[in-house]
Amino acid sequence: MTILDKITEHKRAEVEKAKKRVSLEELMDYALFSKPVPSLTEFLLNPEKSGIIAEHKRQSPSKGIINDKLDVRDVVRGYEGAGASAVSVLTDSEFFGGKNEDLIAAREEISIPILRKDFIIDPYQVYEAKAIGASAILLIAAILSPEESKELGALANYLGMEVLMEFHDETELNRMNPYVNAAGINNRDLKTFKVDLDKSAQLADNLPSGLPKVAESGISSPEDVKFLRSKGLTGFLIGENFMKTDDPGMACKEFIEKIK
Repeated sequence: MTILDKITEHKRAEVEKAKKRVSLEELMDYALFSKPVPSLTEFLLNPEKSGIIAEHKRQSPSKGIINDKLDVRDVVRGYEGAGASAVSVLTDSEFFGGKNEDLIAAREEISIPILRKDFIIDPYQVYEAKAIGASAILLIAAILSPEESKELGALANYLGMEVLMEFHDETELNRMNPYVNAAGINNRDLKTFKVDLDKSAQLADNLPSGLPKVAESGISSPEDVKFLRSKGLTGFLIGENFMKTDDPGMACKEFIEKIK
């Protein structure tokens, strides 16, 4: 069993508990549910913006605690001020130390798009994402069937959100569907945790043209971004590189200044 299998198994039980705690009707009554959100793809395709999706992440299974001392509000304000195109907020609690309240707090502080980063396997979580203010959701191809990917993507679009579909290799490309608004490529091997930026460069050629292409994981230098841009990538999801510092916003600002 891979770490992704373990996370998904835990997530199924977690979602069932959430359904009993808060009903769909209650989620639809949340103030943020009816509010429009900024478009992730518009921000990623805007040539005047950085393309950086700066992530708030306290911990991860591979790295342990990264930074659990900072207030999410301060972090996302710093990211927006630094010039990030969007913010990613981890809402998984068990493995990443996040929570839904983090995204709600972020939405109150910033006007740029927010990606809900979680392991979404059930329509309930899509309604939940809308209720907490997400602009877009992450769908991970490796944990979904083509039918599930389409169902969840269609629901997200119907509710006014976009979909970033994450791929790890060519075998997962059959999850691509009309409801995917941006394609993410995870450079990290889920079995070994080894990072290879060439994966983004190679897989990008097999993705539909016109969609924003987002490189995920292992981006640690401005040179990495410049290399990936030369291969057609327009978005760059970066979390640990900023979060491991005392001031993620400043780290993001200095990074963006070097890729202009």
